[in-house]
Amino acid sequence: MWIERQIGPRLQRLAATRPVLVLSGARQTGKTALMRRLFAAHHYVSLDLPSEAAQAEQDPAAFLARHPLPLVVDEVQYAPGLFRHLKSVVDGDRLATGQLILTGSQPFALMQGIAESLAGRAAVVQLEGLSSIEVAAAAPDLSLAERLLRGGYPELIAQPAIDATEYFSSYVATYLERDLRSQLQVTNLRDFERFLRAVALRSAQLLNRAELARDVGISNSTAGIWLALLERSGLVVLLEPWFSNATKRLVKAPKLYLADTGLLAFLVGLRSAPELLASPLVGALWETHVLMDLRRQAAAAGDPLVLHFWRDRSKEVDLVVQRGGRYWLADAKWSELPQPADARRLPQVAAELGTEAVAAQALLCRTPNSYPLGNGVDALPLGEAGAWLGIKPAATRG
Repeated sequence: MWIERQIGPRLQRLAATRPVLVLSGARQTGKTALMRRLFAAHHYVSLDLPSEAAQAEQDPAAFLARHPLPLVVDEVQYAPGLFRHLKSVVDGDRLATGQLILTGSQPFALMQGIAESLAGRAAVVQLEGLSSIEVAAAAPDLSLAERLLRGGYPELIAQPAIDATEYFSSYVATYLERDLRSQLQVTNLRDFERFLRAVALRSAQLLNRAELARDVGISNSTAGIWLALLERSGLVVLLEPWFSNATKRLVKAPKLYLADTGLLAFLVGLRSAPELLASPLVGALWETHVLMDLRRQAAAAGDPLVLHFWRDRSKEVDLVVQRGGRYWLADAKWSELPQPADARRLPQVAAELGTEAVAAQALLCRTPNSYPLGNGVDALPLGEAGAWLGIKPAATRG
């Protein structure tokens, strides 16, 4: 089953105006399938094949003679020497657009090649997992608990017969054995897997690198390097706090989120809907889901949405968005029928920011319909949060 991606119109629009389109993102987010579908008339080659990668690296002219433009090159980071040759090809006809479509799952190596050879020539987009809108369209009967357990990897949503536990077990093993070894000299893969599980247990919490390192039994510097690797690979997101020079009391450490709730559930040992619903971690999974879903909707639309959180000594708000000098404040709450007391922190933070500067406040929860909670706060289903923040789908833009 093919799942329509909201980001499709944006990618086609970029390819129509730029010589090179680059799509990066974590493994299994659907980069290859999407590019092959959107650009079906292009020639296609994957550098996952060692023979293709070797020729692309050692003899790029012969490689491109075998694979003429227009061309999709998958996993292009495996041939860094190809980038310089691509530059000369692009410069040979700067008016031609959409001739080169590149994908890669190791953003550091990919962006290094682009910065050195294709700067100013390439539009770069990151593909996230499926948003809740995409999942609802593809699998309308999937319960919310199953949605959290399966996450946003397209294959797991398109093929419900796949066992999620087996899928994520293979995913982690592949990531550890392949991508990690190619990016870092990790002497103990078991330590890194323990680190990955410790990160998952801290999703939706303030990042404390020293505590994380101590719990795994590694040095602070190693924890920093490994965390940066997870962030570059698209498996971890760090949410920065909102603060200004006038608010010295605010916490300045970021919050840590695992990017996919299915992978998160697997790493913390949740295997079924009853286990999830009974777990004290369900609130953290919901908050992670809310944050990542808004990021995915914004990325698909090409919206430069910047999310922050607020925390000081006495109160915290999960999401702070500033647009045009005004603020949107939201908390994520695992509740189907929240009460006014659940939203008490939002008006307090609104008062700190200046109530007149706050455009809207919402509790993002499991309610099927929005309704007012009082003090300017609405209970809001996640499906309405994108529109509430002003995110416009790419397909509706002129």
